[in-house]
Amino acid sequence: MHDVNYLRPEGGSVMAVAQPKQEKEGDDCSLLPLVHDIIKCMDKDSQDVHQELAKLKTKIQEAREQIANMPGIDSSPLEQQQQLATLREQVRTKNQLLQKYKSLCMFDAPKAS
Repeated sequence: MHDVNYLRPEGGSVMAVAQPKQEKEGDDCSLLPLVHDIIKCMDKDSQDVHQELAKLKTKIQEAREQIANMPGIDSSPLEQQQQLATLREQVRTKNQLLQKYKSLCMFDAPKAS
């Protein structure tokens, strides 16, 4: 399943970009809370340090898997730039067509008497 986000690049036209839906609503890639917990455990000389380190290792592995599954990750930066240029040109063309069709009089709403 994909969400669609709308971006407005430098050219000013709006571009729809498909974003993969995260599996969990609270799926967060922030490592700082885990690092903070590890430091707190070290300050207290707690035995929970190993458990917190295991959580951090798991979170890093999950982030690596998410990165590996990202669409376009196997494309080179040049290929990505070319694809972006193609998509921007398509958006430009579609916007021109929309403006053309909007200017036609057959889309004018009849006036209520």
